[in-house]
Order: sequence, then structure tokens, then C-alpha cells
Amino acid sequence: MGRRYLGATGMSVSDTALGTMMFGGWGNTDRAETIRMIHRAIDAGIDFIDTADVYASGETEEIVGEALRERRDEVVLATKFGFPSAADPNRQGASPRWIRRALEASLRRLRTDHIDLYQLHRYDWHTGLDETLGTLTDLRRAGLIRAFGHSSFPAEKIVEAQWVAERRGYARFVTEQPRYSIVNRAVEVAVLPTAQRFEMGVLSYGPLASGWLSGRDLSESNRAKRSPQVFDTSNPANARRAEIVDALTKVAEQAGIPLPHMATAFVRAHPAITSVIIGPRTPQQLEDSIAASDVELSDDVLDAIDAIVTPGVDVNPADMYLTTPPSISDTGQRRRRRP
Repeated sequence: MGRRYLGATGMSVSDTALGTMMFGGWGNTDRAETIRMIHRAIDAGIDFIDTADVYASGETEEIVGEALRERRDEVVLATKFGFPSAADPNRQGASPRWIRRALEASLRRLRTDHIDLYQLHRYDWHTGLDETLGTLTDLRRAGLIRAFGHSSFPAEKIVEAQWVAERRGYARFVTEQPRYSIVNRAVEVAVLPTAQRFEMGVLSYGPLASGWLSGRDLSESNRAKRSPQVFDTSNPANARRAEIVDALTKVAEQAGIPLPHMATAFVRAHPAITSVIIGPRTPQQLEDSIAASDVELSDDVLDAIDAIVTPGVDVNPADMYLTTPPSISDTGQRRRRRP
């Protein structure tokens, strides 16, 4: 298992991180098995664990907390906040009020007195960055969090957040968590270079593109049924993606490695990436991800991938799971009012 420093935080982490979204009600409901999986990952050298308060309505954090009860000091623990936890608009986002309440709940579920990396799950279009940064800075000074970052921020918001922190004298966001895979490459244009510019750590998620690069038939999977816009091949973008997966499978076969191993190694090969988040649901999937952790791709293989999927391009932007800014969702902000 390789190791890299998490940006300028001084924390060293494994270059494979264990994502836990599939532990609990959203995936594997066998709690004892998921706890064993967490222990297996740690024993294999994965000491970076990522979770979120919204996963399975908090159950996932409870599982992680139980698993780490006697192993907390062995890992760098990251969780996220900001996605809605209820219909109440005050129980979501990045307001000072909600940040503090969300952190208190996460600390309780995770059975710990501090979070190593506390991340804003998505940009909050309704809260000023100075409000958010001020609160996160206070929490870091109080020792409740060691560092903080964000997920799926547009490049311009990464820059704005860094500027606000410097101008106001706040601690800054030190990590970004983007979706990145062979078929989700738009972040290569600006997000990853911007993160590098500010010496940020990057823990990317979705290396298998929601299963497209897993090598499995997804046509009848529960995920395909829940998100037809992402998997329905009657959609031209998805039909094109299916053709791309076939071509990538041939590249992997020629290289003598499984497609999911090639997909994960591709993400890890980008110099901006600190750690690739894997998201296993079963012990078998975890073992396969562990086996892929040492795979390195030659320039010939990377060139072949670039020839199939243009660098900087998302094959289907619909599966990026980004929040829509009010400038787009609110028609009043897109249409000039007539006098």
C-alpha cells in the first residue's frame, strides 16, 4: 500500500482510502460483516477511512465508530456534512448553526472526540463562505477537528474559498473530494490543477464510475433501476459509454490486468490525487480492491486510455451528482426583468 501526504496537513495517508457508503442500509446490512471489512482494510494497510453523516441516515457512521472503538488511533478518519438530513432547511448546508449540530452528532456516532478531516459535502449556495470558514476555524482551534475540506467544489469556488480564508485570517480548506474516473474526466481541466495550485490533498471517489468500470453486467442491478438516467443505454450518452467500456476492456486484457484494477490505477496515476476512495459492499469486492492497490500503468496503457476517452471530458455529465446553482435553477436569475 503506497503512502502520500494529505496536501499540506502533515498527515500521511494510504493512497487507497476505504469509502463506507455501502455499509449499512444503503448496501450491506450485515453489521458484523462490515465491521470485519473495516478491520481487514486496516490490516491490509488502508489507514484512511471516509464516511458521511448522510450515509444510511447516520447508521454508517455508527458502524465505523463501533469498528474503530479500539483502533481509532490507527486511522485518519474523515467524515462529511451538509447534505439534507431532514426536510427542515436548517438541518443541511454549511451555516454555523448546522455545522455545530452536525459535528456533535457525528462525534457521538463515531465514538470519538475529534474528526481528522471534516468535509463540506457540497457547496452551499445559500451560506457565505466567511460564515462557514469562520465556524470551521473555531472548531479546529477547539480541537474538535484537525483539518477541513470540501467535496465536488467547482474550481472557481475553490479559489474563492482560498481567497476568503486569506483575507479574513481563517484556516483554509485543505482538501477536495471530486468524482474522478476514466469516463469522468472533466475535473482534469480546472479542479485538479487548482487543488495542486493551493497544495490541497485530493481524495477522489467513484473510480469505477458507479460500476460501469467494474467488469460486471449492470443492466439488472438495483443501482441501474434507481438511476436510469445514468445506466439506460437508450440514452445516446450511455450507449456511447457502453462502447467505451468495451474498448477499455480490450485495453485491460492486452495489459493483462482486470478492468477495475486498471480503472483504479488510472485515477491513482494522476499527480494531483492523494488517495483513491474505494467503496466495497462485500468482502470479495474489498479483497479485489486491495489486490488492485499495487497496480501501476505504463505510459502505453495510459496513452491507449487517452485515445479512447478524451482527457478533460465527461462521457455523461448526468452522473456527476453536482448541486445546481441558483443562477441556473432560478429562472429569475437568468431572465432580465422588463421595466
